[in-house]
Amino acid sequence: MGDRKKARDAEFQSFVIGRWPRLMRTAFLLTGEQHAAEDLVQSTLEQVYVAWRRVGSADDPEAYVRRVMINAHARKHRRRIREFLAPKDDSGLVREIADTGDRIAQAEDRSALLNALAQLPPRQREAVVLRYWEDLTATQTAEAMGCSVGSVKSNAAKGIAKLRAIPGLADMVTQEGRQ
Repeated sequence: MGDRKKARDAEFQSFVIGRWPRLMRTAFLLTGEQHAAEDLVQSTLEQVYVAWRRVGSADDPEAYVRRVMINAHARKHRRRIREFLAPKDDSGLVREIADTGDRIAQAEDRSALLNALAQLPPRQREAVVLRYWEDLTATQTAEAMGCSVGSVKSNAAKGIAKLRAIPGLADMVTQEGRQ
């Protein structure tokens, strides 16, 4: 009995270590604040740990964990907890280290991008983050958000349209494309 629990704990620990950077990036893009992202990931992992026997044997444990995280984030918005993507004084915060090849990390002005993302409604932000930063398919995004593929496409299209309408962001993207 103890050996199975140790093996399950080791499997969970391995999962967390391997997925932590990606989970943190997704949570940061959803919440916009390092501490809120850490809280979201940790509370998600607490829920997942309790059900790890079932989650670990699922076809795609990462998709399950992502769904739990999206649901936890959505619950906060239903309770009207306000999130800020650009804290007023972030000088003491540890900066997110982007994955190699992360196109967002290549942007000259990351704060402009985060400010633009903050202007999106929560469902549009979720759709944009999952579709374009996490590079999920529309079907995977719909599963994570608990909605239809059409809803994902609609929210993502509206979110991208709003991002493109922001003058400073559009100029930054145009300059990047010319280089």
